[in-house]
Amino acid sequence: MKRMSIFCILLFCSTMVLTASSPRTLKYKQIQKKIRDLESMVKDKDAELLHTPESLVEGCLSTAVTCFKKGIQKLQPASSQENEAFTKAIRIVSKFTYRDSGEHCEFTCESYEKKTPKEFLKSFENLMKMLFKN
Repeated sequence: MKRMSIFCILLFCSTMVLTASSPRTLKYKQIQKKIRDLESMVKDKDAELLHTPESLVEGCLSTAVTCFKKGIQKLQPASSQENEAFTKAIRIVSKFTYRDSGEHCEFTCESYEKKTPKEFLKSFENLMKMLFKN
């Protein structure tokens, strides 16, 4: 009986370890959620258009992340009532980092087409999905 109890406890513990998410995965999911939250809070009408990386290639992913981080700082809330949640979401998303192979990328942020803030955020979300395929 004692062996059976120990076996069950070990089985339970090993199952919990296997199903636990890594800190990196949790951080990625938090950032992706904040990007989705920003889509509903961001000012889209009469807002500054932002350089939006799309159709990304392997060697330019780090450059694209840098462009998105620069653009995130230019976003504005749709209303002053959402300012605190908006600022917190911007701060969390701005902490995202990514390093790729270090190849030279021929694209600069300014070489990408300018789009509305909501389209910009949608492209950023697509990049996140591409980087962290789950």
